[in-house]
Amino acid sequence: MDTSEQGKLLPFYVVIDVSYSMSGVKLDTANQIMPAVLDAVAKAPILADKVRFSVIDFSDDARVRLPLCDILDDGVQLPSLTLRGGTSFVSAFRLLRTEIESNVKQLKADGFLVHRPAVFFISDGVPTDQDSAWQSAFADLTTFDKVSRTGFSMYPNFVPFGVDDADPRTLQQLIHPTGGGKPMRMFLQSKDSDAAAAIAGMAEVLISSVLASGESMTRGDSGIILPSGDDLPPGLSSYTADDDFV
Repeated sequence: MDTSEQGKLLPFYVVIDVSYSMSGVKLDTANQIMPAVLDAVAKAPILADKVRFSVIDFSDDARVRLPLCDILDDGVQLPSLTLRGGTSFVSAFRLLRTEIESNVKQLKADGFLVHRPAVFFISDGVPTDQDSAWQSAFADLTTFDKVSRTGFSMYPNFVPFGVDDADPRTLQQLIHPTGGGKPMRMFLQSKDSDAAAAIAGMAEVLISSVLASGESMTRGDSGIILPSGDDLPPGLSSYTADDDFV
């Protein structure tokens, strides 16, 4: 089958902090994210031909809990997240780079065209890695020089989500890209909200983005579409890379 028949796919990577600070209702709510995504895609099955999903969790290490797949395929089992360890951003970024590179190459070998992947990164704390370590790992994941063709050409659009003790200034450094035609944003728990409500809201943002991006692709457009600040669910606030925090 040629690429005109196979079409073009948009991979979504949902990366979730499972450090011990995510215990209780936060983890319970995080475990409902992918079932909610499954329900939404099942109601709009044409989107299944446009999007693919993977789940990665991270603590002291990072693990692929759902390999990139069509979420409606028979036999797909959604993961049940469990707690372990600390909060290593380095492990998450390194595994993401490996997975994205492998997945994109495989999709292309299967005859698909591939939109730039989207990463939804959810954390409730600050990285336990040294700043220089996680910043270097993030640069390896997101930096590409189009002139010299050096770096990671498959770099993703990166959308951070923060709840509880997540540091806004740290997460703000993870917004990528910060400029161009479609700059990304970050989403934070609102001051008057609790973490569980914010995580549930993040699931709504993910679903909204999946639906809007998939529908846009059916019209021949490309790229991830995030909901506007005016359309956010309760419990969330949205910020750009240039916003200041008081």
